Amino acid sequence: MCAADARVAVLADCDNTSPDILEYALRVVAQFGRVVVRRGYGNHATLANRWQEALVRLAFTPCLQYQYAAGKNTADIALALDALEAMFDARAETFCLVTSDSDFAYLCRKLRERGATVLIVGESKTPDALRNASDQFFEWVPPEPASDAEEGHKAKPDAPKPPVKRRPKMLISAVALLAADTPEGKVGLGALGQYLKRTDPGFSPKTYGHGSLSEMVSTYPDLLMGHENGGHWVSVRAKPEVPRTQ
Repeated sequence: MCAADARVAVLADCDNTSPDILEYALRVVAQFGRVVVRRGYGNHATLANRWQEALVRLAFTPCLQYQYAAGKNTADIALALDALEAMFDARAETFCLVTSDSDFAYLCRKLRERGATVLIVGESKTPDALRNASDQFFEWVPPEPASDAEEGHKAKPDAPKPPVKRRPKMLISAVALLAADTPEGKVGLGALGQYLKRTDPGFSPKTYGHGSLSEMVSTYPDLLMGHENGGHWVSVRAKPEVPRTQ
């Protein structure tokens, strides 16, 4: 099964991290396949407050776990059992755990022993025991808080305007991410478009004022497009840095 067809399960430990991490986790796992399982685990206090909006908006199934005794984290046990069940039922072969809790290190090792690919999306506080138990660790860095001037600007609704040609930084990040592990440092235009659609189902070049993805890519001064295999395959790569003269 190719990476594009791989089934991915994203399981979030809501008691251990911030809901802001979810969108980053979905962007990361989009390169590994199609997300078929989205679940968030936590107690009533967690899921009823700050996590509720994020789980609903990003189509995650909330898995509420009551704490039957003080100090007992039943949500962790439920997450681990659901991960193993999804693996044995062949619902997923790639697992992304959104957590910084080293208690999941053993679960990671068991999943990998059975042939599953395990990804961890966590914060800088994630211990090495958990990082090293996964196939790949992705560190999420919380965004800096917006200034008062930016907040005031956002509060004022803008009048509808025709879309202008824009170059979002996320496209450069996507090229860098997808091309990082390739020998030539290139990614196919089709694969790039598929990845962007996975990270944002509503993605369209027209939203940014462009008629097509190729037209959009061509406006980036830091990216290069090339036609290969007789023009049947279009590649995208970062423009090489020009060495500085002494």
